[in-house]
Amino acid sequence: MRLAVMQPYFLPYIGYFQLMAAVDKFVIYDDVNFIKRGWVNRNRILLYGRAHSIVIPLQSASQNRRINEIELVSERSWRTRMLKTVRHAYSKAPQFENVFALVSTIVNFDEDNLSRYLFNTLKSIRDYLGIKTELVPTSAIYANRSLKGQTRILDICRRERASVYLNLSGGEELYGEDIFCADGVALRFLAPPEIRYRQFGDSFQPNLSIVDVLMFNPIKKITSIFLPT
Repeated sequence: MRLAVMQPYFLPYIGYFQLMAAVDKFVIYDDVNFIKRGWVNRNRILLYGRAHSIVIPLQSASQNRRINEIELVSERSWRTRMLKTVRHAYSKAPQFENVFALVSTIVNFDEDNLSRYLFNTLKSIRDYLGIKTELVPTSAIYANRSLKGQTRILDICRRERASVYLNLSGGEELYGEDIFCADGVALRFLAPPEIRYRQFGDSFQPNLSIVDVLMFNPIKKITSIFLPT
């Protein structure tokens, strides 16, 4: 069984879903400390030919609090503003109608807990892309917060009886192959191919939110070319 463990991100870039599609089970690692100005509650879309940030406003977010302990702000006007920005950015994109309906449902999801809100985001996009991977909604079920770093990841692998642990190539420095191998788990890294597609202009803005990929590409192209399993 192939396993991946990742923090939940808001409308993450396609590499996140390439990793998800490449494993059998994907653990949402949400009982770790929140990182300010990271990707947990923000991402980037294409606006006026440039990368533009969209952000979920949070209550009392702190790096001393875990992701699953943080709440969204109670007022809902930010959701309307965010959707207005997305509409303005992509109203002329070829896949706008279907994708905007998906994004609207995601943004307007009636949940104030950040972890549960993000889980719905990831599940909704997984289903839209037709990815069959099982999502484990919270890492808290493993009751192993006393462990740190790769020791904790390896413990999750043991509990899930994983034979392969897969991570994105950017995490190679965090893990030791010998430690995983000694426990019967093969450590592998996914290096997704470069993704390029036509946006509005001649220049290309890479590594934007999955929203950008969806707006410019039909599902069949994404699943057959961008998400090889």
